[in-house]
Amino acid sequence: MSMPEKKLFLLDAMALIYRAFYALNKTPRINSKGLNTSAILGFANTLFDVLRNEKPTHIAVAFDTAAPTVRHTDFTAYKAHREETPEDLAASIPYIKEMIEAFNIPVIALDGYEADDIIGTLAKKAEEKGFLTYMMTSDKDFGQLVSDKTLIYKPSKFGNPAEVWGVKEVCNRFGITRPDQVKDMLGLWGDASDNIPGIPGVGEVTAKKLIAEFGTVEELIKRADEIRNDKLREKVIAFKDQAILSKQLATIILDVPVEFKEKELQTEPPDRERLKTLFEELEFRAFAQRVFTWMSVEEGGQKLEDGKEKTEEGRRKEPQEKGQTDLFAQAEEFPIASSTYKTITTTPHTYHLTDTPEKRKSLIRELSGHPSFCFDTETTGIDTLASELVGMSFAMKPFEAYYIPLPENQEECRRIVHEFKPVLEDPKIEKIGQNMKFDIAMLRLYDVFVQGPMFDTMLAHYLIQPDMRHNMDVLSETYLKYAPVSIETLIGKKGGKQLSMRSVETETIKEYAAEDADVTLQLKSVFEPMLKKTDTRELFDRIEMPLVPVLVAMETEGVKLDKKALQEYSGELQKEISVLEHSIYEDAGTTFNIASPKQMGEILFEKMNIVDKPRQTTRTKQYSTSEDVLIKLVNKHPIVEKILEYRSLTKLKSTYVDVLPGLVSPRDGRIHTSYNQAVAATGRLSSNNPNLQNIPIRTEKGREIRKAFVPREEGWRLLSADYSQVELRIIAHLSRDEAMIGDFRSGIDVHSATAARIYGVNQNEVTPDMRRNAKTVNFGIIYGMSAFGLSERLNIPRSEAAGIISQYFSKYHRLKEYMDKTIAFAKKHGYVETMMKRRRYLRDINSSNATVRGFAERNAINAPIQGTAADLIKIAMINIHRELEEKKFRSRMILQVHDELVFDIPEKELEKVHSLVEDKMKHAIPLDVPVEVEISSGTNWLEAH
Repeated sequence: MSMPEKKLFLLDAMALIYRAFYALNKTPRINSKGLNTSAILGFANTLFDVLRNEKPTHIAVAFDTAAPTVRHTDFTAYKAHREETPEDLAASIPYIKEMIEAFNIPVIALDGYEADDIIGTLAKKAEEKGFLTYMMTSDKDFGQLVSDKTLIYKPSKFGNPAEVWGVKEVCNRFGITRPDQVKDMLGLWGDASDNIPGIPGVGEVTAKKLIAEFGTVEELIKRADEIRNDKLREKVIAFKDQAILSKQLATIILDVPVEFKEKELQTEPPDRERLKTLFEELEFRAFAQRVFTWMSVEEGGQKLEDGKEKTEEGRRKEPQEKGQTDLFAQAEEFPIASSTYKTITTTPHTYHLTDTPEKRKSLIRELSGHPSFCFDTETTGIDTLASELVGMSFAMKPFEAYYIPLPENQEECRRIVHEFKPVLEDPKIEKIGQNMKFDIAMLRLYDVFVQGPMFDTMLAHYLIQPDMRHNMDVLSETYLKYAPVSIETLIGKKGGKQLSMRSVETETIKEYAAEDADVTLQLKSVFEPMLKKTDTRELFDRIEMPLVPVLVAMETEGVKLDKKALQEYSGELQKEISVLEHSIYEDAGTTFNIASPKQMGEILFEKMNIVDKPRQTTRTKQYSTSEDVLIKLVNKHPIVEKILEYRSLTKLKSTYVDVLPGLVSPRDGRIHTSYNQAVAATGRLSSNNPNLQNIPIRTEKGREIRKAFVPREEGWRLLSADYSQVELRIIAHLSRDEAMIGDFRSGIDVHSATAARIYGVNQNEVTPDMRRNAKTVNFGIIYGMSAFGLSERLNIPRSEAAGIISQYFSKYHRLKEYMDKTIAFAKKHGYVETMMKRRRYLRDINSSNATVRGFAERNAINAPIQGTAADLIKIAMINIHRELEEKKFRSRMILQVHDELVFDIPEKELEKVHSLVEDKMKHAIPLDVPVEVEISSGTNWLEAH
């Protein structure tokens, strides 16, 4: 009987940690304590993936130390250009080490040597002892160590599986014949990440050719006179010492004084209690469940189907949040293990089944005598217009709740729901819920209009911690240390086999539904004092909660779509696309897949050679054909403009024109978007299903889509009301800049006035180009535009752009003072806020990393402006909606898109509603400058806009 294979995994800790950190850098994971756990979770997923899927017999993790290495002695500039480790990443390392040790995996580090050297030494010692070793890293240097027994293991990324590189893969990647030639390649090519210089002007392609011909750096230098290219020969001779040094710097040391202790590297079962404590502190609910389930299976020797854990995804009715799908950005899909937090089985509770007329009457009496209660609905789905009520639950005090099952017969269901109409519509009783917009919308379909003060726990938490997730399970586990029942234990995973809530046994659904109301009620008592502490209670009561019924009304109302008009437009676009396609083929002299960036790059840059040195993407080594690259090449050849137009039209057709008709509701023939209050940290509303805020308006072809949005019937019109330059007016008010305030008060064209000041001319001498440049600066300043950004935008030299910005701030000096004060406030307090006290937390504002800090500083300037604009339009929406209802207008507000509101109005109400809308929008928040609103109406949205 043969012995089992000895399989050793050696992890390059810092390479994997950096990789994890930057994979999630744009959407970092922040826990309730404000800790950025992105790098920790990313590394944890990587480690767990290896343990579960690769089942190593031996494993270790190597770390660098802060001490200088022999490379620093040989070359003081080694890695000198690297910026200081970001604070969030540095703060993660102790947690990562703690986690590795809790998995009972040895951590190895040695002063004077890098992790590469430790891994290289151990890998070669392992070879001698018959191990198959996997060096887990994303660092190309390790290619030099690869052999038939030592391999590189590149973890999965962007949804792609992990890659294993052996001798063949390394040689193919670098165009060499032996893996040890990797260090020769780096000796010539250099390595920018480690500041290894190589030979100036020698890139990867040239290095491959030289190594293919000469074999090694030393042989190349020895036979330099054989190099046919004069310039290259001169460079090799001039920088021969630097090439030798570069190769030495790139060479992994294989005699590090570290022992290979086979027994100590043997894989051991993790320390469950130590992991449990750590995961609780980090709030790794999903990861904890996955790990503990895997551990139980390993300990019990059970085999799970397809090697996957039998875990559950906690999915409730909250709006879907953004998530990642690759290993480093895996969303927390499962609730935490029941052994970690309190659950329904470990917590004493009393949940009543209220299933008779007498029980319902008794409950209604009790509800009517309470100053507040929590309520929740159970439905057949999460699309309000396509769903039916299955049940309702109520809670008035912790650990006690009531569930009312509702029959499938809709007439009988409506009758029972209407028994609760008096208490739900009582304006004196406070209503509490989680994502109440959904429940209010469902009840509205049954002619129950929820009224009274409201407290939505999702929205409360959104104001308290805008960068965290806000779904009920996460809030419960974070703030109550309680893991609610997962919906998938009731109806199964999402998909074709998922059951309806109607099929669940009454006793089971009673516990689940009542728990929802109970948990939400408890969360309210946690969040109320937190709103006060963060000074956001007034914002909550004045804006976010009153906006909920407004959004419900807008979503329920919807907007009529002319499907026939879109179908005709789709045909027109297809004809134009076909014409462009044939013209592109004629220019290229061949047919190819225009939608393929790879094929397009080869056509433009190899076959047509429209530029001398085309830009390549670093990851794929393909030519970049992104929009920003092509825009700069428009004047190089007519084909470029045609390609851009082709892309624009195909996207327009496939994303909007062909899709929108299929989203029309069969119930009323209208499109019903869903507005999200708790997504954008700035306070802006977002929309989805469909996202009407993304309908293109910058191009004439894009604007044509708005023609298909029409009034509900003959004799009605659409009215569009759009704030004019609202963010500029807000920054003028906030900065108290006399020049800018004066421009707005005088009613002159603000961009022409800015141009006159910057260029030192009279306004009547301002040219269109001057005004265009001034407009770019005006709006760019709001987003912290630099001289580099302005030069790119205007296609002018950076020195000219810097001069424009300098002149701008000299003329609007109070604006510069305001920006400096805002950044100083953010550095001191860790946040900025809008006029209505909406906070934007800026965790990186004091970062020593200039790039990270600069991003936070730009957010510090922009957030109060953009957030105040969001608050402004929200207040206007609330006030307009209220007056339309109070005065019993038939007109309805139907859309909110950025700074624009759209209304469906009977022609006879047009004049009055025009005045009402203008007044409420202009005076939503008092400013030191006049607020202007552009209003027009028409027979479709385009005409109205």
